[in-house]
Amino acid sequence: MRQPTLFIPHGGGPCFFMRPGEGSATGTWDSMGAYLKGVAATLPERTKAILIISGHWEERLPTIYAPAVTKLLFDYSGFPDYTYHLRYPAASDAAVATRVKQLLKTAGFACGEDSDRGFDHGVFIPLMLMYPDADVPVVQLSIEAGYDAARHLAMGRALAPLRNEGVLIIGSGMSYHNLRAFGDARENQAAAEFDEWLLAAVINTPLRAGAFTNWASAPGALRAHPQPEHLIPLFVAAGAALEEPAVRDYSDRVFGKAVSGFRFG
Repeated sequence: MRQPTLFIPHGGGPCFFMRPGEGSATGTWDSMGAYLKGVAATLPERTKAILIISGHWEERLPTIYAPAVTKLLFDYSGFPDYTYHLRYPAASDAAVATRVKQLLKTAGFACGEDSDRGFDHGVFIPLMLMYPDADVPVVQLSIEAGYDAARHLAMGRALAPLRNEGVLIIGSGMSYHNLRAFGDARENQAAAEFDEWLLAAVINTPLRAGAFTNWASAPGALRAHPQPEHLIPLFVAAGAALEEPAVRDYSDRVFGKAVSGFRFG
């Protein structure tokens, strides 16, 4: 069956695996965690493999991480020591990685490969909730530096055939990502305005690509995303959905900021 594509929030650092009383107030991440834990059960069938695009990896050109033996990159800082000993021993899938490279090259994208980097926390943290047994192969794809929305939509369109081949395409980021303003209640309204614009853009299928290409002019956009690396994975997921409809399947407020997740197809 044809898999949907997803844009998921991956939280803040190892937030879902912090001990009670450490880090954020109790309950801050509960709704997001419950959403991630429930995603797999909503899919039309068990996915053969996952292709995940994280806002925490950008390169000059799209780059694939799919080594024979995977490892983790603990690219967060300031957290308790035990959060640097999490494990997620998922295998990769060389055939899927080759297929990704073929599809992108056919669409005119030069591709890179990196066998040393490791899965960043935009990958292993949400997947530890979604597939806790680490029993689904995972391939990671970087975003492009430069954050060009049209190019990332085109990247997603190129990857769309994977959905008919049992591969779940996941964009992992945050619909709101302004770390300096997360705790500032004065920014809650701007976050809400951008979130509502984002929802309208996602569900308006005929105009979706045009809206995303001009995302920076949306209400509250640059206050929600001073740098858009956490928004860019949404464009890849949307591109891979082609012209199929979408829904917001997660909505919450985290530190007062509206945060959403979306499902396409």
